[in-house]
Amino acid sequence: MSTIASAKAGGAGLAVVRNRVPKVTVDFWLVKLLAVTVGETAADFLADKLGLGLSNTSWILCGVLGAALLLQFRQKRYVPWIYWVTVVLVSVVGTLVSDNLVDNLGIGLETTTVAFGLALAVTFSAWYAAERTLSIHTIYTNSREAFYWLAILFTFALGTSAGDLLSESLGLGYLQAGLIYGAVIAVVAFAYYALGMNGILAFWLAYILTRPMGASFGDLLSQPTADGGLGLGTVLTSLVFLAGIAAIIVYMTLSHDGDETAAGPGRRG
Repeated sequence: MSTIASAKAGGAGLAVVRNRVPKVTVDFWLVKLLAVTVGETAADFLADKLGLGLSNTSWILCGVLGAALLLQFRQKRYVPWIYWVTVVLVSVVGTLVSDNLVDNLGIGLETTTVAFGLALAVTFSAWYAAERTLSIHTIYTNSREAFYWLAILFTFALGTSAGDLLSESLGLGYLQAGLIYGAVIAVVAFAYYALGMNGILAFWLAYILTRPMGASFGDLLSQPTADGGLGLGTVLTSLVFLAGIAAIIVYMTLSHDGDETAAGPGRRG
């Protein structure tokens, strides 16, 4: 931001602060889609292939996620590698939360899908009641960032349940489910670009829907052919997508792509 812009912000009683989350760019959606796919395959890899089991994997990853969130909150600005590592971990934990409810507690996918949808709605309602906005362009306080990450967690858990519901419980298969969710995302994009849909609403709808789409395509690549997948396995699929995430993060870091400033009150938590 220019010196003039900074002075104007200061003259209005505002402080120029950095947004703690990235701008919504093509790179953002690419790495987000890769991250949600890794969330699906990495959870299966850790629980099944490494033999940690669903419960042990959940406890371990929750601890790692907690450490990542502490590091993220300390930055007070957007740092690509810290932010996206946290997103990947939230994606894995969101998957594990859904899987624990379904596999360990025997709760149906229809119930978990509705429950996570309601939890997300409550989160958005509380966020808006406290901050009067759901915009991701002004995440410059601890309270807004806390609401943001809680919403992200519920979008991943909801997406896992909804994706499994469509592809497995309803028997559509991974490819068909992924294509259906992709088509719905295309409708949202058309409504935003051509019909003037509210940008905040369009963003959160797309964010929610990319999770089940990514999960469906992740399962398509990793699951055995007997189960409707391509049989690439969770190890290879996870490594390929992690490499893609790393490459984009390096590009973002070098180019400062996604960095954003926002003018806001100078001394808020």
